[in-house]
Amino acid sequence: MKNYILLIFILFLNFSCKKESKSVESDWQKISGNVQLKTEGNVLKLKSGKFNYDLPASKLPFKKVILLNASLVGYFTELGLENKIIGISSPEYVFSKKIHQLLSEGKIQNIGNEQKYDIEKIIALKPDVIFTNYIASFDNTYDLLKKNGIEIIFLDEYLEQNPLEKSKYLLVFGKLLDKEKESVSKFDQIKNSYDSLKILAQKSKVKPVVLANEMYGNQWFLPGGKSNLAQFISDANGNYINASNTDFKAVPMSFEEVYAKSQKAEYWINIGNHQTKKELLQINPNYTKMNVFNAGKLYTLTGKEVGKSNDYFESGVVRADLVLKDYIKIFHPELFPNYNLTYMKELK
Repeated sequence: MKNYILLIFILFLNFSCKKESKSVESDWQKISGNVQLKTEGNVLKLKSGKFNYDLPASKLPFKKVILLNASLVGYFTELGLENKIIGISSPEYVFSKKIHQLLSEGKIQNIGNEQKYDIEKIIALKPDVIFTNYIASFDNTYDLLKKNGIEIIFLDEYLEQNPLEKSKYLLVFGKLLDKEKESVSKFDQIKNSYDSLKILAQKSKVKPVVLANEMYGNQWFLPGGKSNLAQFISDANGNYINASNTDFKAVPMSFEEVYAKSQKAEYWINIGNHQTKKELLQINPNYTKMNVFNAGKLYTLTGKEVGKSNDYFESGVVRADLVLKDYIKIFHPELFPNYNLTYMKELK
């Protein structure tokens, strides 16, 4: 009898421990597989890739921000946080008119570029935080800034292959910059819009074959079947030529390999910033051998491009729903007869 009671107690204890462990894990707010948030007392805990941050409530919200990547600007413009930015690198790659206005007014400073950041200016600006993608070769620069008491938070949104998880980084910035309610509302709008568009796309009985990217040198970097672009094509009810591939990254292939795979392609998307098909041929004359070049439709990412800046890599990082809508318009134009493309542009 005692042994039976002991067994019941051990089973109960084991179940309780598992339940408690599961509860502790669920305390974390999952943004993606790479990023999680958790409030513990007066500390906001943030996991981002291999980096862990314990941010005391006394330091939040951050009021003075420096950005080292143009791809992060979209989150700030979406939440109306441009006035929080005091410094930015490579402003020529920034699309936002508001950011350029603040630059011209001297409210945002140009702090250099990846070749040479102006460390003295960054330190003099005394930012509360720097947001940037992590680049291992810049470790010495990061260490120097940290030694001067500057918080650096690494956020690698470009690694996210799920379009909506990339959009969900809005919640991170909302939490850190006192825009939590607005960030949740914005993300919910984007997600609901995306999900509705995806359902609409599946109603089309046509599922066109799609080719993506182009040659660089002697190789064609074809997005993997688990990549962000492959997800967009699938959700837009397209048949991607590399869908069966299991890579998240782009797969280097020869022209001959892609030529063989793309015989039935009707659409060729995400071509570089070329202005005409003739210009594209100057890069590689072999394209004339492809059926999709001669009889299909070609699209670049230059719908919102000014100088060196391209809004696809800025607001497009956040607005997954608008990117998806562009692809649906391309593959199934009958679903949106009056819609003009936002980020894409037909190459003729």
